[in-house]
Amino acid sequence: MTKTQDNKKIAKKLLNLADIKVGGKRPQDIKVYDDRFYQQALTRGSLGVGESYMDGLWDANRLDSFFYQVFSSHLEEKVKGKLRTNILLYGLKGYLINRQTGKRAYKNAQAHYDIGNDLYRSMLGKTMAYSCAYWEWGAKDIDQAQIDKFDLICKKLGLKKGMKVLDVGCGWGGLPIHMAKKYGCEVTCITPSKEQIAYIKSHIKNEKIIPKLSTWQDFKTRQKFDRIVSVGMLEHVGPKNYQAYFKAMNNLLTDGGIKLVQTIGNNISTQKFDPWMDKYIFPGGILPSIKQIAKACEGLFVTEDWHNFGADYDKTLMAWHKNFLKSYPGLDHQRYDRRFKRMWEFYLLACAGGFRSRNIQLWQIVLSKNGVGGGYKSIR
Repeated sequence: MTKTQDNKKIAKKLLNLADIKVGGKRPQDIKVYDDRFYQQALTRGSLGVGESYMDGLWDANRLDSFFYQVFSSHLEEKVKGKLRTNILLYGLKGYLINRQTGKRAYKNAQAHYDIGNDLYRSMLGKTMAYSCAYWEWGAKDIDQAQIDKFDLICKKLGLKKGMKVLDVGCGWGGLPIHMAKKYGCEVTCITPSKEQIAYIKSHIKNEKIIPKLSTWQDFKTRQKFDRIVSVGMLEHVGPKNYQAYFKAMNNLLTDGGIKLVQTIGNNISTQKFDPWMDKYIFPGGILPSIKQIAKACEGLFVTEDWHNFGADYDKTLMAWHKNFLKSYPGLDHQRYDRRFKRMWEFYLLACAGGFRSRNIQLWQIVLSKNGVGGGYKSIR
């Protein structure tokens, strides 16, 4: 038996553990066009699987269903120690190097968020919200689900007219504009993305919104804020910096202040990052666990509420994927070529499978500086 045949046999046996067949007709089954896929998958882990997909070596009948099977069957745990991957290198990088500070923080953010507002506008919809939408209030489309998410956050924060709010990692400004327009707040918003800052400035009308190009580490002010929010930002902070981050937020809050964190969450505590996601999508990104967040907040905040609606991210990602496919013919194909298209689909649908399998979570966490008098009333 040749090495190629051996790799093929081993890979098929591993796929069978997740009830995935090569050449099958079910949604999770795959087609392999080039046997190099088997070697790349076996020797390079997620990096090999992802890059071989980008290069067109294989397809899935439905990529989201393929990843749902991979994650829900805990395939990674079943094959642990059997594959010759470079995961150890990435694990050591996570433990030894602080990849979310200084110039790295700007470089990491700009590598993803500055690739083109035209791409994000076509995918995200009217709100330009690039985080999990909230579908529990009966939204019929992604735009309404994102507005419902904005209102959910504002109600949890108890916003009142005239409050001073800080949005850390504000994206394209959808939430700050909503807070200023609907609730009459003065919102300072910070992001290390130049494209996001430019977009926010071009969309401010008469609202009291102050956008600043900055990371949380570099943000300096003597002002105290009544409320602080960060949505989809803690994933970029890194385990080595969680405690410093929450301490900085505590220092920026008034004594009666409240902070809300929306973050994707990991079921386990780790300092490792996924090699493919790190290289192509979110450089330096690591998902926090409940334990890591709780430890970092200890002595700084009272945890008032912890809301998990991770299943809503599956629906959000599938809506983004639909928008992306619909708009792709009108995008610049020199910038977003066929390989980019396959990379972006792999990213969106792999994440959808992860949330559908409950392998990853989505949390909204409400924290108060000194405890809410009389108790905090949870909102759903």
